[in-house]
Amino acid sequence: MSSLFTPLALRAVTLPNRVALAPMCQYSAGPDGLPTDWHRVHLGSRAVGGAGLVLTEATAVVPEGRISPQDVGLWSDAHVDAWRPVTAFVAAQGAVPAVQLAHAGFKASTYRPWAPRRGGVPDAEGGWTPVGPGAEPFVPDYRVPTALDEAGIAGVVEAFATAAGRAVDAGFAAVEIHAAHGYLLHEFLSPLTNHRTDGWGGDRAGRMRLALEVARAVRATVGESVPVLTRISATDWTEGGWTVEDSVVLAGELAAAGVDLVDASSGGAAPRATIPVGPGYQVPLAARIRREAGVATGAVGLIVEPEQAEQIVAGGEADLVLLGRELLRDPYWPRRAAAKLGATPDWPAQYERAF
Repeated sequence: MSSLFTPLALRAVTLPNRVALAPMCQYSAGPDGLPTDWHRVHLGSRAVGGAGLVLTEATAVVPEGRISPQDVGLWSDAHVDAWRPVTAFVAAQGAVPAVQLAHAGFKASTYRPWAPRRGGVPDAEGGWTPVGPGAEPFVPDYRVPTALDEAGIAGVVEAFATAAGRAVDAGFAAVEIHAAHGYLLHEFLSPLTNHRTDGWGGDRAGRMRLALEVARAVRATVGESVPVLTRISATDWTEGGWTVEDSVVLAGELAAAGVDLVDASSGGAAPRATIPVGPGYQVPLAARIRREAGVATGAVGLIVEPEQAEQIVAGGEADLVLLGRELLRDPYWPRRAAAKLGATPDWPAQYERAF
């Protein structure tokens, strides 16, 4: 029996296996952040390929929360209608459709990766003034943000909660809060980027406050049956930054706020961090959080081989593995892995003739 291909129950939702499509920006939205046929095919292919949980890319809760003008969103009823065909197709393949709700903070209004230019997008090209915990840009060629005041912070919490309600209406069966990679909630968490002296900064409790307020608001909105995940950067990989010890404390607080699984990524707050990238390099972070905080975790980061993923779950290092680039290369990795690990690949009837 393969541990990787056993079901995982999260509240009222059961994932058919422990393989998830990690959120990966596609920078291919239509006007006003609407998903397009690209998203239906991209996400649908991974569902056909056998992933148990299919997560969207970072989906902005407000227009100014997009990383680029080409990012998707979920801030209006039009977005709900546009997402419904995507979630319906994913669910029809037996996968669980989930959305990653996000706000890019001071990393917003930037060019997508393949644009001929880098840095902040000016207003004349569809850009906008981003917001953040302070008025310092992430790097010199990014746009200077406006520091959020009390009303602005309250608006962020409300936007996450409202988007979570829209997500349920759109057919998403689970919701992930993006609090990683140097985006807004992580900007408040990290002492590298949060230099506030009010109740939203200072000590660790103050810096965790926004992420926890968002988690409570999202849980209250979606009710008790919908799973809520949170992606965090478990370490900034930089002296004086957020640490895995901080993440253990945060994970416990998130669980108390109603979060069911912590998706443990890392980095993003320090432009020049030294990150020891290699196969499974972030798995020990997920394992430590799971062990010391007593919460379910997801492991992500250069997980490539079926045996590697199997060992992570079977060894109790994480409850779920999230694959990014490997699922870009091979949407059918989960079904191939199932065959290799002795589980049932369960190919769609339309594809059985190939096997």
